[in-house]
Amino acid sequence: MSAQNDSSSSLTYNLEPVPEAELPGEMIEFQDVKPKIQSEPLLVDPENPQTPLHLMTPRESQGEEYLTDTLSSYTWGEDDYENILKATSSTKLQKEVTERPSWANKTEYLLAQLGFSVGLCTIWRFPYLCFHNGGGVFILAYATMMLFVGIPLLILEMAAGQRLRRGSIGVWKAISAWFGGVGYASFIVCIIVATYYSMILAWSLFYFVQSFQDPLPWTQCPFLNNSSVLDPECERTSPTIYFWYRKLLKATDQIDFNNGRPILHLCGCLFFTWLLICVSMIKGLRSTGKMLYISVLFPYLILFCLLVRTLLLEGAFFGLQNLLAFKVEYLHSMDTWRWIGNQILFSLSPGFGSFTAISSYIPRSNDCVSDAFIVAFLNLAASVMDTLVIFSMMGYMVTVKTRNCYTSNANKVMSMVGNGLLPAEANPPDSLYHNPSIIYSKWIDGLPRQVKYKVMQHLFICNRTEELQEVMGGPGVAFVTFTDLISVFTGSNFWAIIVFLLLSTVGLSTILGLMQGIITSLQDTLPSLRKHTNLLTVGVCVSMFLSSLLFTWPSSSYYLNLLDDYWIALALFCIVILENMATAWIYGARRFLADLTVMLGYSISPIFRWLWSCVSPLVLIILFVTTLFHLLVKSPTYLAWNSSASREILLPYPSWANILLVVLITMTILPIPAYSLYVAVQRARPVCLSCTKKSVSNLKLRRSPRSSIHGFRKGNPDRIEKDGAVLPGLSKSSYK
Repeated sequence: MSAQNDSSSSLTYNLEPVPEAELPGEMIEFQDVKPKIQSEPLLVDPENPQTPLHLMTPRESQGEEYLTDTLSSYTWGEDDYENILKATSSTKLQKEVTERPSWANKTEYLLAQLGFSVGLCTIWRFPYLCFHNGGGVFILAYATMMLFVGIPLLILEMAAGQRLRRGSIGVWKAISAWFGGVGYASFIVCIIVATYYSMILAWSLFYFVQSFQDPLPWTQCPFLNNSSVLDPECERTSPTIYFWYRKLLKATDQIDFNNGRPILHLCGCLFFTWLLICVSMIKGLRSTGKMLYISVLFPYLILFCLLVRTLLLEGAFFGLQNLLAFKVEYLHSMDTWRWIGNQILFSLSPGFGSFTAISSYIPRSNDCVSDAFIVAFLNLAASVMDTLVIFSMMGYMVTVKTRNCYTSNANKVMSMVGNGLLPAEANPPDSLYHNPSIIYSKWIDGLPRQVKYKVMQHLFICNRTEELQEVMGGPGVAFVTFTDLISVFTGSNFWAIIVFLLLSTVGLSTILGLMQGIITSLQDTLPSLRKHTNLLTVGVCVSMFLSSLLFTWPSSSYYLNLLDDYWIALALFCIVILENMATAWIYGARRFLADLTVMLGYSISPIFRWLWSCVSPLVLIILFVTTLFHLLVKSPTYLAWNSSASREILLPYPSWANILLVVLITMTILPIPAYSLYVAVQRARPVCLSCTKKSVSNLKLRRSPRSSIHGFRKGNPDRIEKDGAVLPGLSKSSYK
């Protein structure tokens, strides 16, 4: 804030002389006086409560003059939005001076928000959930919940960061001191998620590098050392599954502490991953913004090309039929709604604090409401586009497998006829090999009953629907599914490079958003770090790289599943519920809506007030309870690789892993009650007679816990503090 603004708009407080106490330890008494507030800007900076903040209209980004907010907290909490706009239009025009860096343009800002939102779970989890939860019904239900829960949460986080120009830690301290720990919880979530998410990105990079080999290494079984015999473990399963568990992960048969040594190729990929992240962020927003043009726009281009290519494949229509099938009965299942709520958190990603951090670098006049709708619907478009691609590819894959099954059955019947095991009339027609999908059924149906009975005893069942069920076996085998799909494509090397480049760029843009949330919170908490952005970025990346090495051991993928499947959902639900409560119930939804009205310069629909106050908290609490109940009733399980049987088996996590899960959840949400306790202790600390007149004269105006941003709250006397102690009320002097 400029010096001239400070001198012209700051409030002056006259404190009457404090009577000296007669006895040691006697408390200083103040009389509660309702302050007389003149029409001066009452929004305060969280770092400097005596410095008012000024609002801007949407013309600020074009360098035009803008309006200053002169409304008290009383007006903001009670008046209609039309009166708010009328009051702001009668004030002086001033300009804001800020040292905080900003995005080069609105495009880079939107790319940062969109890149963080569209993550790897959008690529593989959404299609899986669609298939197992009603197809098209799931998409409609997801869009509905996104509209009434997801978008309001995005607006809340974007507006808070944009208005206060702080990361998640500073924002929630300003909105309500009692909920200041929410920012620290988001900070911890960002650290843990970035740690294991970088390992997933390293897997993508490993597959990307392997895609340049011809033939692709996951399309055939390897030979045993110094022999021409194929690996029997691979022969008992598919080459893609064998490559995933034995070549990439070198997975053990179960989760264990004694994991052996780190896997060198994973360490190398992980190092390159963090090197790429560090280079992308080393220059702050300047370098990050330029990288986003590649990491965000390029995946959409690849998705569009894949969509056009897959829609032209044989069997694509069959896959889309399964997607568009509306199975209304799934809407009656609470599990379906639980998965929808989880996907809202995973896909849109509220609660991480990254939206708040990214928005803190955009001018306050930016239209965050429109931005939230743009990000949410582009996220949905990416999810639907990816789902169309996946289902088209699945339809093609099962069609090829079914056609091969028809041909194999026909060859088997011909062989048995040649050996005299079946009569000659069982021979398939020659036309079957030209169009097996149509001729096969006609051939089987045209056989005499007795011959058909004998033939069917020796044939494999060829059913595209059952094949599709096997392909969509579970979200934990996303890489296996993609490699299976690529293997049946013509020019598989080219498509492998394209697909894993897609996964790598999507993962990179998401982890850049996570890192922005971490670095912004550190710089806001310790402003001196802003002078050493390069050093801070390198230090954080090196620390995160060393932490990520925990996931390079043979059984570390099982730990990653524990975090991604069970820990993250409960942690995020706790955070977003408290964020919603702090804003809508403590700070006040009506007041927050008034903030947006003045900040943006136009009226916001009152429906958001009801969404923040009623709909979102109720839905989030129900989803949290059902998720917690599901976790307590059904023990956490994971897919493990059984090397002796060469297949995946479902195993329960051991008791020590469940304890680890509880510890991680507790560690994540512990800052919330801990910080509330800290605030309570600070405000309950007595002020002794040892306070001198000089110390009393330095007392600062303290923000109310309900109206921290405005500095005042109706019907509640102002507070002043000395060395962290709060004194309720001021002397009888008035405000100038």
